[in-house]
Amino acid sequence: MTDDVNDMLNVKRETPESGSSGDFLTFRTMVTPVLIQIIFWIGVIACVVVGGMMIENAYNEYYERWSEAQVMLGLAWVFLGPLVVRIYCEFMILFFRMNETLTEIKNKLR
Repeated sequence: MTDDVNDMLNVKRETPESGSSGDFLTFRTMVTPVLIQIIFWIGVIACVVVGGMMIENAYNEYYERWSEAQVMLGLAWVFLGPLVVRIYCEFMILFFRMNETLTEIKNKLR
């Protein structure tokens, strides 16, 4: 009985019918986790660009001084923005991994 429990916990990622184009067409293979990774990198680049623009715009030639609040906000975008994007993307991937694991457990129990 212990071996059965260990086999269920060490579920392999591949099933006998995985890898075919039929899996893609019948929505058994998820493409969204790959898209989420692309969205993550776009989000990181966007955060760094927005933060850099905020820091750059903090120096207003009209007033000829730095806006400390805008500099701090720009730094927050540069350093905390990618962290927030990463956490959000990890939550989305978590739901897809839970679905994959439950599907594999279901197939294993058959």
